[in-house]
Amino acid sequence: MEKNKRTPVIAGNWKMNKTPAETFDFINEVKPLVKDADCKVVFCVPFVDLESALKASEGSNIHIGAQNCHFEKSGAFTGEISAPMLKSMGVEYVIIGHSERRQYFAETDKTVNKRLKAALSEGLKVILCVGETLGERESDITEEIVSKQTKIALNGVEAKDLENIIIAYEPVWAIGTGKTATSDQAEEVCLYIRNVVSKLYNKEVADKTVIQYGGSMNAKNADELLAKTNVDGGLIGGASLKSEDFSIIVKAASK
Repeated sequence: MEKNKRTPVIAGNWKMNKTPAETFDFINEVKPLVKDADCKVVFCVPFVDLESALKASEGSNIHIGAQNCHFEKSGAFTGEISAPMLKSMGVEYVIIGHSERRQYFAETDKTVNKRLKAALSEGLKVILCVGETLGERESDITEEIVSKQTKIALNGVEAKDLENIIIAYEPVWAIGTGKTATSDQAEEVCLYIRNVVSKLYNKEVADKTVIQYGGSMNAKNADELLAKTNVDGGLIGGASLKSEDFSIIVKAASK
């Protein structure tokens, strides 16, 4: 398997940060720093920031994504946003199944699957998050957990749709904690996810699937993590809110 079959993707997940005005200024600050990137650059911003982000990124190599979408096209779902709404704005990407959505907002593997299929049906590109908790890792069931999450999320998804799915391995114990999986740990699980995709579909599909690492990737550890064969980029949290740090990660992915 050749890593150069896949274009790395560095996606910033801003979580609940930045106002529309701050978003506009920040993206304009980042644009010149990443304009020569040899990887895809994405910012997934809060819903209220999408319009500003789309405006600021216009004409650049920065792509814009949302952080979630509902599985219904419309209806009595107060506070939710549908995939058609995102598509109508010009949004390209959406994060589905982030551990914080699972932990705080009762997302399940089944609702993740429904949201993923809703996003795909509107032509959105999905960043699908999977990963184990600290307790699950310490119980030596990382592979079982990640396999289950991946299989259920991809249930009913056709092989051709994998072209529009990025899988982000996010060990829950390394998100926002400052802890990071070692490069060998990240490689091991990303390879395992690729093998799961190969069994679900075939090796050709698996070899083309972009699999990111997300779990406190930062300017200091990006080089080592991104050098691994099966780590095709990163879903970046805190470091995506700092222009210089984010640009360093983008440069690491562009090597």
